[in-house]
Amino acid sequence: MAVEERVSISIANGIADVRLNRPDKRNALDNEMFMALASAGERLKSDKGVRVVVLSGEGSSFCAGLDFGSFQQMAGGTKSENAGEGNPGTMASGRITHLGQQVAWVWQEIPVPVIAAVHGHALGGGIQICLGADIRIVHPDTQMSVRETHWGLVPDMTGTQVLSNLVRPDVAKELTFTARVFSGREAFELGLATKLSETPLADAMAMAAEIAGRSPDAVRGSKELFNRVFSAGAAEQFAEERRVIGSLIGRPNQVEAVMSNFEKRPANFIDPS
Repeated sequence: MAVEERVSISIANGIADVRLNRPDKRNALDNEMFMALASAGERLKSDKGVRVVVLSGEGSSFCAGLDFGSFQQMAGGTKSENAGEGNPGTMASGRITHLGQQVAWVWQEIPVPVIAAVHGHALGGGIQICLGADIRIVHPDTQMSVRETHWGLVPDMTGTQVLSNLVRPDVAKELTFTARVFSGREAFELGLATKLSETPLADAMAMAAEIAGRSPDAVRGSKELFNRVFSAGAAEQFAEERRVIGSLIGRPNQVEAVMSNFEKRPANFIDPS
């Protein structure tokens, strides 16, 4: 599937309907998906006719996280974020994010509200993308996880910034340290889901229509004001995410985390040097 087909955009009545479009892989993130998401966000930033964005995933899931092919590269000790066009470690001049962070943060840079309609799975990079939206409407049975430590990694797609803004520090740490899978119901209880819905996309579109009927100047101005608080310290935090994950990928304990998962055996970690 070509890069431009990985994310679809249709615009009607001021609402941009944006969909991750790799349903056969539960919309997992590979290089093409990273490029397509970033490109979609950049396009929407400058479209004056767009008043609201609805972000969702085609098929059975919102986004199951990083493509397994990337983990297989890591199992061989390869720093996959630095390999090939569209790699998530690419840092564009003048940006505060690398590409992996940008696919989650671009929804905050879009000047109009972004509503994520979440179902199926939102794991690892998938949960970080939906947390980058302004509002999240989530199916109660959605499986969600801050999954990175399961693979010997840290949340490096703006997750530490957004989690710190949405939940108590101890909650953010518990979800990250354990990498456990939790339901959309618990996400709502924790404050990660704005609303629960059996039909998240339909309800997201209905909310979008309501917002699109408000003054676009007032709505844009409101998002700008809230984001002054939400994005405080973001550049420094994103730089630290890049530093820490760069120190982990390919190291013995990170490779062991991946290998033990693939081989379905207990991990044999060594003490940090």
